[in-house]
Amino acid sequence: MNKIAYFQCSTGISGDMCLGSLVSLGVPVEYLVEKLNGLGIGQEYSLRAELVHRQTQQATKVDVDLVHHHHHHDHKHSHHHGRHLPEIEKMIEKANLPIQAERWSLGVFRQLAVAEGAVHGIAPEKVHFHEVGAVDAIVDIVGTCLGLDWLGIDSNGEGLPLIYCSAFPTGGGTVRAAHGQMAVPVPAVLKLWEMRGCPVYSNGIDRELVTPTGAAIATTLVRAFGSPPPMTVKQVGLGAGSLDLPIPNILRLWLGESTSLQTNTSPNLEAIAVLETQVDDLNPQAVGYVFDALFAVGALDVFTQPVGMKKSRPGILLTVICHPEHLASCEAVLFRETTTLGIRRTTGQRRILERELEEVETVYGRVRVKVAFSEKGNVKAIANVQPEYEDCADLARKHDVPWREVQRLALQSWYSQHQK
Repeated sequence: MNKIAYFQCSTGISGDMCLGSLVSLGVPVEYLVEKLNGLGIGQEYSLRAELVHRQTQQATKVDVDLVHHHHHHDHKHSHHHGRHLPEIEKMIEKANLPIQAERWSLGVFRQLAVAEGAVHGIAPEKVHFHEVGAVDAIVDIVGTCLGLDWLGIDSNGEGLPLIYCSAFPTGGGTVRAAHGQMAVPVPAVLKLWEMRGCPVYSNGIDRELVTPTGAAIATTLVRAFGSPPPMTVKQVGLGAGSLDLPIPNILRLWLGESTSLQTNTSPNLEAIAVLETQVDDLNPQAVGYVFDALFAVGALDVFTQPVGMKKSRPGILLTVICHPEHLASCEAVLFRETTTLGIRRTTGQRRILERELEEVETVYGRVRVKVAFSEKGNVKAIANVQPEYEDCADLARKHDVPWREVQRLALQSWYSQHQK
């Protein structure tokens, strides 16, 4: 089963809320501190986690306490270090972090610098993370990537981890920044949303809800935004934000296993779509044409049943079974070729037997035979043997013999080969 995570940000997302939700899920603070020490800024901050209440709900708050240097000289020195992207990238590469955590951290910082650069019209490399923000951002971002890696979120071998995230609340009002007041969402956050095409909504709270660090983490690491993916929830982490808001200011990180039909572990379960519609005013001659048209666009099976409809009209119920990727084209055929005004759809799973086509020789010619297996433990048992209808029909016509005769010979031939 794949480990999967969902960020539910009803009150937004920030770096410290991410860290809080991860520590809440069991990521040890000592582990984070130990790994973060590799960055070489251990003397500039300390990390602490505590349980706090937000509107009577308990959550974990992680604080990055900056160590203020009192000596004038020290202060100037750290200012001189106002860090730029290349310097931060070098720190991360030299820190000897777990490989995933390093890759993700570099990605998040690059994304943040690209957004800030776009806002100010400068190259990402020229973006200056002022000293307070720099240490904070480094600890938040690298710490979050370490925590997600520690939890063992799968990446399915395709780059992005299996992390999903809800739509973002926009927030509102203004926020104090180094250069005076700024409108919320701040420009970097808007730019990040634009870069990923993020869904947003207003929850009516006029405060800064999504910070640039939080937005950079989400827009870099998340696969898709919106509703939770199909999953079984195993554990929920609660990370507290610092603002006091009308609703509990908590980032909820759901951790679970994906139950997505595609990633199902059993190879003979597959996702399937079922379309159905009933019609009472269609010329019966059109039905045959609909069948052919549906099979032509990938339907796996099509069938009709007679039904009695309103005003006592006899009608038919038409059902189409297809793979989810053919759903749209099957629907298009139904709307085009029938009088229906509505089509119901359900998606589910079907269990299929493993099958193979084998060929046998008969006195009349070659016939393909479909053999289905069912597995009992690790033993394959033959569940069904069926000669292909069309092959039997061709030979029956060609040699002017009954279809049943060709079918019987094909079966006989198959069984005699497999008696040995």
